Amino acid sequence: MLVSVARIAGRHFRHSRTLFVSAPSASSSDPWPLPHTPQHLSSTTTPADLPAPEPLPRLNESIETTRARLLYQSRKRGTLESDLLLSTFARDHLPTMIHAELTEYDKLLDEPDWDIYYWSTGNRTPPERWSDSPILEKLKVHAKNEGKVVRKMPPLE
Repeated sequence: MLVSVARIAGRHFRHSRTLFVSAPSASSSDPWPLPHTPQHLSSTTTPADLPAPEPLPRLNESIETTRARLLYQSRKRGTLESDLLLSTFARDHLPTMIHAELTEYDKLLDEPDWDIYYWSTGNRTPPERWSDSPILEKLKVHAKNEGKVVRKMPPLE
């Protein structure tokens, strides 16, 4: 029990408060494990028999609209790691992508965030459907950041 005494306007006040501290047990697991830890890798694994996501049909979407949508979807993923990786990749590569590359990148963004992140950082082997993907190869090079560029979130335009 924590006891404190305060003196206000010449009067003494006694306050007590009970603090409960519990040590984590060996059997409990961290509800928010850090990325790249074995616990995080195992808790974010997508089942191998899960079929590829079906992309939404986007009829009559112009190439400018596609680029703008993919830029936004790259930035607003749900995890900071994926947001930073994909938004900087989109900023650097979307302007020069041809229609076929944009379509492939659009399909890649339909995959779960942690799968994309771990495929691009080399911590997981991508499924066969992505094993020969030029877009994923570009993303892997981007993730390596061999130039040691300090990356920050690009502004939404």
